[in-house]
Amino acid sequence: MLNIAGGSFFTPAAPSQQAYITPGTYSWVAPVGVIKVSVVTVGAGGVSGYSGCGQGGRPGGGGGGLSYTNNISVIPGNSYTVVAGANTSSDGGDSSFNGTVIAGGGKGGGMCACSTGGAGGIGTAGTGGAGGNQAFTAPFCYPKSAGGGGAGGYSGNGGLGGNVSTNGSNGSGGGGGGGAGNSGTNYGDAGGGGGVGILGAGCSGLGATIKGYQGGGGSGGGGGALSPLGGNYGGAHFTGGGAGGGYGAVRIIWPGCARSFPSTRTADE
Repeated sequence: MLNIAGGSFFTPAAPSQQAYITPGTYSWVAPVGVIKVSVVTVGAGGVSGYSGCGQGGRPGGGGGGLSYTNNISVIPGNSYTVVAGANTSSDGGDSSFNGTVIAGGGKGGGMCACSTGGAGGIGTAGTGGAGGNQAFTAPFCYPKSAGGGGAGGYSGNGGLGGNVSTNGSNGSGGGGGGGAGNSGTNYGDAGGGGGVGILGAGCSGLGATIKGYQGGGGSGGGGGALSPLGGNYGGAHFTGGGAGGGYGAVRIIWPGCARSFPSTRTADE
């Protein structure tokens, strides 16, 4: 027990955590003994544009951003709003804790082959990386497409999606790798970017090196995927028709004075 102001005693809570990995809005109640927390948020990944203008390839969506803030003061018994970003049919949803520690969702890709992919989500509070964007060059692209960017990292950005006929780039600072662009065979669908994990900093995801393939996941996150989602969390997606990017996520760990992102006791405990 700790002696605090007024001569009363306070018993700190044991190390623990709460993760929100299904899209939605939640109410987190600070447990007894918890006065400091550290929080990481990942925005949902963007979905590719649907090829609604002929037999053109689908450009991938952008990867979600990542933010974290450490040693946040909370009051035991008080409720705090948590939002885990949704993987919609276009732009990915933002994720946040108590209206702060906001990680932007990746943007959806363009609607046709000859358009840009989605921009990466931005970490708008705390520290963290932006989701990867997508390269694109003209004039001739039909029916080719550019790859999806990876999710943001803990100290760097997600990898860029490859331009038409080129490879995706590696993530940095634990970010997901970018998906490769397609060379234009068949419909020319591009690769989705990799997601990122929520257990703290780790290895970066590798960019895809085969045309149309998915980027690797960073920091333990999933790689880009064909169906039904982009790599969780925050990974981009490339297939049209309404499938979403990777889910957003929020993870709260305590005590925040002893556990902090990117890598101080952030593993499960």
